[in-house]
Amino acid sequence: MISWISGELVELWQTNQKFFILINCQGLGYEIQILESFFLKLKTNQVSNENITLWIKHIKKEDSDLLFGFTSKEQKNFFIEILNIRGIGSQISMGILNKFSIKEVINAIKTQNKKLICSVPGIGQKMSDRLFLELKSKFKSKILFEEEKSNDQLEIKDPEINKMMEDLQLTLQSLNYKNKEINTILPIIIKEVDLPAKKENNLSFENLLKLAMNYLDKGSSNLAR
Repeated sequence: MISWISGELVELWQTNQKFFILINCQGLGYEIQILESFFLKLKTNQVSNENITLWIKHIKKEDSDLLFGFTSKEQKNFFIEILNIRGIGSQISMGILNKFSIKEVINAIKTQNKKLICSVPGIGQKMSDRLFLELKSKFKSKILFEEEKSNDQLEIKDPEINKMMEDLQLTLQSLNYKNKEINTILPIIIKEVDLPAKKENNLSFENLLKLAMNYLDKGSSNLAR
């Protein structure tokens, strides 16, 4: 079973609404279906093609081995959760992630916006109902956190700080911190940094990461402050 892969881009191509790359990994070529957003970044040279690392979902069938690649573990896990819903195959799962971010899907579930999900080719009313029911159960804690955050968390008005906070969350996830822990400390970090004085004092991503890891590593004694 292949979990992730790192190698050099050999070729990329599109077949209908499917997007593929061929990666050379230690002399072997792996054909991987990827999301459109990453495909476009590679095509326009926004990311390097020399050292591509992807989280892989390996689907083994009787007559083929299919590889689906994602730039984050969160995307891969979300793809698997959608895939586990009865009646939803790999291409519909990829279609959802091609059209919407994870946050947009979660928000659609929270607001019962089934029309949004039905806009994905291949998803009808019955499949949409089943998808909403099962994903709402699977992501109940995340949906509740988003609701609490919208009510209680200070709004980040500075786009530069907002972008750093998004990058911070992804970095902490890649360092294997639990989402529950990350979601707990993010409002605390925001309250500390979303001030003009902080920005003027050379606020940087490195400082944010150091502050967040300090809270996470020291645990509840800091979180209770």
